[in-house]
Amino acid sequence: MRTLLAALLLVPAAAMAGDSAFDGTWKTNFDSLKVTGKPDVYLLANGEYTCSSCDPELKVMADGQFHKVDGHAYYDSAMVKVLSPTSEEIVLKHGDKEFARINESVSADGKTLTSHFVNHQGAKVVSGQVVETRLADGPAGSHAVSGSWQQGRVKGDELMRTVQYQMTPESFSMHWNGLSYEARFDGKEYPIVGDPGHTRVSLKRIDASTVEETDHRQGKVVDEIRLAVASDGRTIQAQDKDLAHGQTVTYTLDKQ
Repeated sequence: MRTLLAALLLVPAAAMAGDSAFDGTWKTNFDSLKVTGKPDVYLLANGEYTCSSCDPELKVMADGQFHKVDGHAYYDSAMVKVLSPTSEEIVLKHGDKEFARINESVSADGKTLTSHFVNHQGAKVVSGQVVETRLADGPAGSHAVSGSWQQGRVKGDELMRTVQYQMTPESFSMHWNGLSYEARFDGKEYPIVGDPGHTRVSLKRIDASTVEETDHRQGKVVDEIRLAVASDGRTIQAQDKDLAHGQTVTYTLDKQ
């Protein structure tokens, strides 16, 4: 699951008073969120679960026990438990600490997959829901969650959707749920403090209302994010190119 962060421009009068266009608290408008690109692909069959769209691929026995997995920035063990012919539970851990817990269920007509999740990436637990639409069936005899899915509606609690930003002529800073960074507009990589995945960001200031952020993790670029403020200073259009998963997420944020 993903955490959705961006920024928002203040009105011109505030900017003239010396405040940055990005200073303040903003909230994601989940109704505006759209995901395009590669689908999510899962297979649960013969006692084994595979997420081939995960980066890297996640493959683990679906026996309700934790199994070691390699190459993932946020977790090193995973548990998959079949709850019914149409539902299952996934728990991800890093060491003894739980990173995420996901309960997935398929609708009676098999066309919709609903995932309820809790996530421990930040200082406090956030929770939400993702609804996906089936694009292709899984193999004959596989569990109902198998197949290709297009991510659609997303909901999240207030903590998940709230972020603070501040900008100076030389730098840009972010604070979200105990995670933060302060990065200069010099192209260098700066750490997201508190992020268990050890993400680093580099920034480019396009103009007073546009910033581009590049996220680096495990030695490669994983996201390219563009934040473009509306002329009225009340909303921002965010575009996140998730290179690790081959998806593009667009959404707006509202000024608080």
